[in-house]
Amino acid sequence: MIMQMMKRFLLVIFACIALTAQAQDSVQVLRFGFLSYESVLKSTPEYGKVQMHMDSLRSAFQAEMQRVEEEFNRKYEDFLEGQKDFPRTILLKRQTELQEMLQKNIQFKQESLNELKQTEELLIAPLRTRLSEAIATVAREQRLALVINTDANACPFIEPTMGVNVTEAVMQIIER
Repeated sequence: MIMQMMKRFLLVIFACIALTAQAQDSVQVLRFGFLSYESVLKSTPEYGKVQMHMDSLRSAFQAEMQRVEEEFNRKYEDFLEGQKDFPRTILLKRQTELQEMLQKNIQFKQESLNELKQTEELLIAPLRTRLSEAIATVAREQRLALVINTDANACPFIEPTMGVNVTEAVMQIIER
């Protein structure tokens, strides 16, 4: 009876050891990569070209806003100088003109900001696509389960021995 219990006990022990060994063989260690998405994006030559284009566009809008502001200021000064001499009808007409100018200037400024934002998104989109594809390529090549974006202090600490900094590998693919 004790021998049978001993045999069963040993059988259970060997079964547990075999299951543990099999489980360890089937479990893969998940590795991860990390990089600063924005740093890689901003380091590309294409990003510099996009920013130059955006700076040029911003300058054009700024020059136009300056021009209409100066025109408004000039008309406003003329209005202030002549308001005491204007008949009521002319005074109301000029006030209405100034209000319309002001509203058009505000609308233009808002439309300019929207156009700048849309243009930048449109110009950056292909670069973001290339960057995402490069990250995916590096992750597959290095058999990484995931790649973490470290921007905005999303990951205040990453143990370097447990993760892989994929910045250089991604930059090499992007620059091809």
